[in-house]
Amino acid sequence: MSGKLAYRLGAVFYVLWGLLHILAALRVGQLGSTLDAGEIQGKVYQDAWNLGYIAAFSVVIAVLFNWRNSQLGYWLNLITISFTDIGFIILLYLPGYSTDILGPILWILGAIFSTIGYRSAPRTA
Repeated sequence: MSGKLAYRLGAVFYVLWGLLHILAALRVGQLGSTLDAGEIQGKVYQDAWNLGYIAAFSVVIAVLFNWRNSQLGYWLNLITISFTDIGFIILLYLPGYSTDILGPILWILGAIFSTIGYRSAPRTA
């Protein structure tokens, strides 16, 4: 596999991760709308907002930076998505509150392919 193909596959997986999490953010927002107005509802809306902008950020970085094997883009998405999904795994998946593993699979594939590309192909600044 060429380095270019690897980092572009990594970018595609990161875009898919982001789109999946934009959908998840919308669902969290819908959950918030079922709660009584107050601090708990506000916190759920805030969680939806945070997940949504992290997801949108990852898509933008993947399209503008990871697609071109940018060093900055590599680190931004690797760190941001890793911290986000590690939180999901620890707080939702391991306790059994969620059985959805698609997000972590997309994260791992994005990380693997972007790392292969990062290490084997010329990078942009």
